[in-house]
Amino acid sequence: MRTDNESQIEGSVPKELFFLLIKIVIIVMIAILLFTFIFGVHRNVGASMNPAVKDADMVLFYRLDKEYVAKDILILQFEGEQQACRVVATAGDTIDITEEGLVINGAVQQEEYGIPKTTRYEDGVDFPLTVGEGEVFVLADNRVNATDSRIYGAVSIKDTLGKAIIILRKRDL
Repeated sequence: MRTDNESQIEGSVPKELFFLLIKIVIIVMIAILLFTFIFGVHRNVGASMNPAVKDADMVLFYRLDKEYVAKDILILQFEGEQQACRVVATAGDTIDITEEGLVINGAVQQEEYGIPKTTRYEDGVDFPLTVGEGEVFVLADNRVNATDSRIYGAVSIKDTLGKAIIILRKRDL
C-alpha cells in the first residue's frame, strides 16, 4: 500500500522533468539568438593571419561594434568565404605600397605583424589609394600570397561581419 508521500513524489518527477526540459529549450534559444544577432564564430582556414590567428583557430567576433581602428582584427566575407584580416587604415587615410613597404599617410609603417615586408600584387588595386568614408583597408598579417585589400580594395564596413574579441587556439596534440 502506497503512502501519500510516495504518490506525491511519483507525480512530481514527470513535472520536474518537464520544467527541466523547458529550461533547456529556453537556454538553447537564447544561445541561438546570441550567436545569430550579437556574436559570431569563425574557424580560420590557412596561414594568412599567422601568428595572430593560426590555421584552425576559432575566432569569436562581436557583430554590433563596427567602429574599427587600425590593428583591429575583423571578419569579412569574400567570394563566399569568411576570412580574418587586420585593419591597417580607416576612412580618409591614404595607402601606398612602395619599395620601402606599407606607407600610410606618407609615413612608412613599422610592421610588427607583416611577414615579410608588404608588396603589391600585379593584378591588384592601383596605389596610392585613399580609403573612402564608411570603408576600411585590411591586410593579412602573413602577407605572402594572402587575399586582402591589395586584391579587392577597401572594404565597406557594411560588408564586414564584426570585430574579433576572442581567439581560441587549436591545441596541437
